[in-house]
Amino acid sequence: MSRTRSVAGSALGTNRRTVLAATAAVTLSAGVGYALRPTDSQAAPTTGTETAEVPVAQSRKAPAPPLAPYTRGTTLASVAAPRSASGYRRLGDGPGWSRKVRSELAAPKTGRAGRRTTLAAFVQLTDMHLIDVQHPLRLEYLRSTDRHAWRPHEALTVPGAIALVERINALRGAPATGAPLHFAMTTGDNTDNNARTELDWFLTVMSGGRVTANSGDPRHYEGVQNTGIKQYWQPDATVRDADKQLGFPHLSGYLAAAVRELNSPGLNLPWYSTVGNHDALPLGCYGHGDSWLAEYAVGGRKLMNVSAAEAKKLQNAIKDAKDPKGTAFRDFLKAHTRDMRSVTPDERRAPYTATEYLKAHLDPARRGLGPVGHGYSTANLDAGTQYYSFRIADDVIGISLDTTDAGGHYQGSIGTAQLKWLDRTLRENKDSYAVVFSHHTSESMTNTRPDPARPGERRHDGQEVVALLGRHAGVLAWVNGHIHRNDITPHRASGGRSFWEISTASHVDYPQLARVIELADNKDGTLSIFTTCIESAAPHRTDFTDLSQTGLAALYRELSYNAPGANLTLGGDAQDRNTELVLKKG
Repeated sequence: MSRTRSVAGSALGTNRRTVLAATAAVTLSAGVGYALRPTDSQAAPTTGTETAEVPVAQSRKAPAPPLAPYTRGTTLASVAAPRSASGYRRLGDGPGWSRKVRSELAAPKTGRAGRRTTLAAFVQLTDMHLIDVQHPLRLEYLRSTDRHAWRPHEALTVPGAIALVERINALRGAPATGAPLHFAMTTGDNTDNNARTELDWFLTVMSGGRVTANSGDPRHYEGVQNTGIKQYWQPDATVRDADKQLGFPHLSGYLAAAVRELNSPGLNLPWYSTVGNHDALPLGCYGHGDSWLAEYAVGGRKLMNVSAAEAKKLQNAIKDAKDPKGTAFRDFLKAHTRDMRSVTPDERRAPYTATEYLKAHLDPARRGLGPVGHGYSTANLDAGTQYYSFRIADDVIGISLDTTDAGGHYQGSIGTAQLKWLDRTLRENKDSYAVVFSHHTSESMTNTRPDPARPGERRHDGQEVVALLGRHAGVLAWVNGHIHRNDITPHRASGGRSFWEISTASHVDYPQLARVIELADNKDGTLSIFTTCIESAAPHRTDFTDLSQTGLAALYRELSYNAPGANLTLGGDAQDRNTELVLKKG
């Protein structure tokens, strides 16, 4: 196993040829199966004028038998599918999704499978939205105007995430090449409400340990699902709520099971973290700074029901970014004080700042298999930034962007300082290939509202980022999430330069996917990027009497399929799921 270093600044050290010459190592391209794994995190100089320590890679040879594709447990083998045509639909084992070759950016050449060598293989997780469902700030009552505004399965985000970790741990190689997996990357919206409870649960799920997805009264659940309000699924009660009228089951003991202690094995790979708008902003859309909302978040009152007309007005204000600071939202809550219900106060529900987010990742107790900080470093703390770069392999660097806008709203952008840093990082590593990670997609980076901490700094949209990436020949892929949908887009720049934008579906909405991504050199002037979707390790079939950790994870998937208003097209077309994306070498 090799040893490489994660770097928080732009100086990633020497390129592949320099490293291999210095170590007299055998090149990665000389034999399939050399594995490079990031294991340490090291802060680079923040001035940009000093030189970071050179990462030295020491490769190990693969086992004697040739590597073989590993498709077990992936959507190439099987995908959850409904077993009936109407009503509440139970899931079972369905046929897998085949791999599609996409040639928009380069023509695939025959015989490439026998020539290619693997550059890197990793897993992307995105939009897990670990939800504190009892949090007072939550907007469940928007369901009175929009059925999708509250999901019946939200109490099971933690067992669902643990089952996804279990699936990744069970992979014995990459699905297309069989190469060892190097690392995992989360591309934001790891949490849902910017709550400390959720951040604690996320870090525990990823790094391993005992986790109890409960807040408020430690003895029982206090939320919308045991109120008797018929617009929410009341699983433990016999009340004929709106969801039961659609076939949702009566599950005695469901809520007690949902808030009991669980165990996560933690990822058996090093993992990195990218920030999303739900990680950075309360409810994913409101800027920090309102002391009343912060007090309300930890207090003992919760609004659970409003009229459809009032819900629609609030929803429109959020969608249209009319209230990025949450001032109108605060006034809305104050106006409904008499309509609130009592809940147990809990200081752990407090919103966390960007600094607290970084410190939580840097906590040694959250290291798991590393790297320390999971990409973030003390250099980020000193500079007040949440973007960084790291070396994936001798030939490949990774770049994690912060596309959230602290000024508010759920769409994204980046500031001038970060855009210049991105350009400099790519220039200084022009002899390496690059994979860029972010939360927002290029099309969803439309929010150029000023950052309150940097009011004079210009914000840049997604098309400006696309143009910058297109100027660098080494950029292979931009990997992101946010839109909760599988969507793969080719970007062609001048001079024959091109890259693929790979957007992956969330793990909170059906079909609840993550993605394995493999980079390979075809040794014929082209490269291939393989994408393979994976589900959690939970069985496709559910058992309503099984409220174990695994049973809850299976139920999480089935409930998400049946959620009223659920968009069942988020898995994308065949060309957006399991693919081989071909492009020319830059």
